[in-house]
Amino acid sequence: MIVIKKKPGACVFLFFIFFLMYPKDSFGQQDDLALDHIELVLNGELTYLSIYPNNKINVPISEDSKTEILDQLSVKWNNKYFNPYRGENVVFPFQLVFVDTVFSSPVTRKMVVTSRYGWRRGRPHQGIDIDLVVGDTVKSILDGKVRYVGYHGGHGKTVVIRHHNGLETVYAHLSNYFVKENDEVKKGQGIAKGGLTGNTRGSHLHLEVRYHGKSINPEYLFEFDEDSKIRSDALFVTRKWATPRYHRSTRKSNIVVHKTIPEADKFEEQQKKIYTVRKGDTLYRIANKYGLAVSEICKINSIRHNSVLKIGQQIFIN
Repeated sequence: MIVIKKKPGACVFLFFIFFLMYPKDSFGQQDDLALDHIELVLNGELTYLSIYPNNKINVPISEDSKTEILDQLSVKWNNKYFNPYRGENVVFPFQLVFVDTVFSSPVTRKMVVTSRYGWRRGRPHQGIDIDLVVGDTVKSILDGKVRYVGYHGGHGKTVVIRHHNGLETVYAHLSNYFVKENDEVKKGQGIAKGGLTGNTRGSHLHLEVRYHGKSINPEYLFEFDEDSKIRSDALFVTRKWATPRYHRSTRKSNIVVHKTIPEADKFEEQQKKIYTVRKGDTLYRIANKYGLAVSEICKINSIRHNSVLKIGQQIFIN
């Protein structure tokens, strides 16, 4: 570990010196990595750069250094495509950092979640539905920049806002827009009106939270109640919190926030379960019981979808 005491303006300079000192090829190789992180003291406030895993640089920072280090607004910026990260492989766990401690409610009325992130009617529901009336103002939950405005499949009229930490929020089923692409918006600013466009069975706001194209359970990051708290200034997202099959849209998942890499790794390991095959079991029945796809079970256990199961056989359920 290296501790560097400097003023905020020197952060970027020190960061590039660090990259010159350590060859690029050494990054992403966890076993050979000798340096866990660099600590920076900015105006007496401790922050750090941690390198883990696969070139993922996680940077909890102070407000003063936000624009210098933690600003992913321009990464793969694209106004044409809903998901500009298509084909990118997200490595778990990854870290998200927030400067704010609270977010703004996306609706003007009391937040009531009517459908949650998870498996719903045989399909993944990749966001949460919040009650509203057609014509209600929809607001940005955090400061950011409008990346996408347009009609997108089942989402209907949609606005996507990119935030400084790389997170994107998706606001769907809208009726009218207040913003256009590349507009900068503030937390709590009205961006659109609620509507019934796209695939919807009633008036509500469909809100998604995405990171590099990967949906995240919004309730893992935000407390959707009257306090509107962000659960942590820095947390790690594991595969569970970015996979709808691990959740049910009809009930709130038990939230366990991972603030360190060891916590996240331990949780990922605990997620691996062993199921013992019983009489009458099939891969489909087992997959349905745990909210998984048959293909996922086959991949974990290196078996085929038509493999014959034997009573007493042990199968990993991840």
